[in-house]
Amino acid sequence: MGEIPEKVIIQDKSIVVLPFVNMSNDQENEYFSDGITEEIINALTKVEGLKVIARTSSFAFKGKNLDVREIGQKLGVANILEGSVRKVANRVRITAQLINAKNGVHYWSKNFDRQIQDIFALQDEISLLIADQIRENFGHLDIQDHLIQASTRSVSAYEHFLKGRYHQLQWTAASLKQAIVQYDAAIAKDPEFARAYYGNLQCYGLLVIWGFIPAEEGMGKAIENFIIAKELDTELPEYPMSFVGRSLWKEWDFKEGYEYIQQTLAMNPKHTDALEAMAELFIATGYFDQAELFVKKALEVDPLSPNHHFTMANIFYLKQAFDIALHHIEKALRINPQFDHALRLKVNVLILLGKEKEVEAMAEKFEESELIKLLDAIFNKRIARIPNEYLDEWKNLGGEIGEIMPYKLFILANSNCLDHAFKVLKRGVELRRGQLMNYRFEPFLQGLKEIEGFESLHQANFSLTGNEAWFAKEKPSQILDEKEGDLLKEKLIRYFEKEKPFLDPQLNLNALGSKLELHPNKLSYLINDKLQANFNEYVNNYRLNYFKKIAINPRFNHLTLLALAYDSGFNSKTVFNSFFKAKEGVTPSVWLKKAKMEK
Repeated sequence: MGEIPEKVIIQDKSIVVLPFVNMSNDQENEYFSDGITEEIINALTKVEGLKVIARTSSFAFKGKNLDVREIGQKLGVANILEGSVRKVANRVRITAQLINAKNGVHYWSKNFDRQIQDIFALQDEISLLIADQIRENFGHLDIQDHLIQASTRSVSAYEHFLKGRYHQLQWTAASLKQAIVQYDAAIAKDPEFARAYYGNLQCYGLLVIWGFIPAEEGMGKAIENFIIAKELDTELPEYPMSFVGRSLWKEWDFKEGYEYIQQTLAMNPKHTDALEAMAELFIATGYFDQAELFVKKALEVDPLSPNHHFTMANIFYLKQAFDIALHHIEKALRINPQFDHALRLKVNVLILLGKEKEVEAMAEKFEESELIKLLDAIFNKRIARIPNEYLDEWKNLGGEIGEIMPYKLFILANSNCLDHAFKVLKRGVELRRGQLMNYRFEPFLQGLKEIEGFESLHQANFSLTGNEAWFAKEKPSQILDEKEGDLLKEKLIRYFEKEKPFLDPQLNLNALGSKLELHPNKLSYLINDKLQANFNEYVNNYRLNYFKKIAINPRFNHLTLLALAYDSGFNSKTVFNSFFKAKEGVTPSVWLKKAKMEK
């Protein structure tokens, strides 16, 4: 099968925040630089209209020395933020650079040197400055006055939280237990630190699901942390998401799960876990087009997530479009060659496509290799009956499915044991086994559909009917009405003509808004909507016209072109030359020579 071509669409108002480099002498401070990066990502995600690449895809480039243009192309972004963090005692120094991913040019950079207790204000300041720069260069964004609020009164508690988050994101049993130690330490420093309780809740839940601690002990701890967390803060996305695991995967209550996922996405429309959960809900209920839509939303902000590519593959697998499913599986495996779920789904697809030799080769990767080979042989009719030794072993097989992929059930369902297969399926559905949530559409269970009682095994309580509004496109908000916009447009033009603020090389949207007594959000919208330009384009047009006027004036013949550009308000040779050529079609020197001849 040939590679399916895909077009990468790069949006101007888009950014990836690469992991900030730890410049501290103590390498244990890696948790701090990673935490700063994640906080800035989360803050920028709150800016509506700005595409921000999620943490998973951002951190895929950690420690890799790649050209920023290559990174931009891979992720479909126009802007890259990179930086470094140096933490010494009670001080922190952060450097940040905003880079044009198309040409590699740095168009904003700044150093920040602060006390550690100012960390939340500093994160907020950096995030706002970045959002402002993107707005000034690429078009209107409605930016809140603050993007980060202090989540704890204790800097020490926050440091323990960052250490906990660092360990949690390693996703191993040992690291999750280390994360709990750090979250507990954060809580000891600040008993009202809600995010630390939610962190514990997630860690205990995963340890239970993966079977690394007894269920009763783990769930007891998870519930204990949840009860405290919900009393402290229900405005965090973690609050509604904490209900999704129970309602969607544990109870198969799709209606309730849908409502909690909606609540999460209302708080953060780019919450990738919620987007993924919505996709899985739609898969389970057979709304494959809607599921695909939500996976695409997740991939837009997290294009290097193997899990999202796997979910896309699963949609096409259940639709029995196996070649397309295989394409998406390969994408997931290129990102993470050891991704177990993707490897197992690939085995299934190869069996369904009749690729016997490839199945045999892949089967050796798994402990259940004999079961995989038997399923292949049964499904593709190379043997007619299940060997008696297997039937004797499975005679008491019920709903306690101990496999990640229920191979024994699949084998029974494609053999002469359909009645027994149905009993196993029925018990598994009654126990709400996660491996069977999509049983209605599972290709290996299609032979059970004709058995009486199949349709009534589980009645989904969710229907898309009545919920279509979720998919309706929102109308763009109109910050200014027509009359107010026209009046402000005239005021802006008069101010530029009379006061010439563009001659100030440090002019920015916030400063101009202050002069005009106009909120930067309104001013940004005005320039984009009424004048059809972004802020920098609008200002640089004035600078360009001013340059052209003084460049042909004999009084300034003693000045270089660059000096004239600086006198016109440009503060960068690169910006001046590229803007001039884009507008005039020639270089400044060629234009000036022609202009003097014509004069």
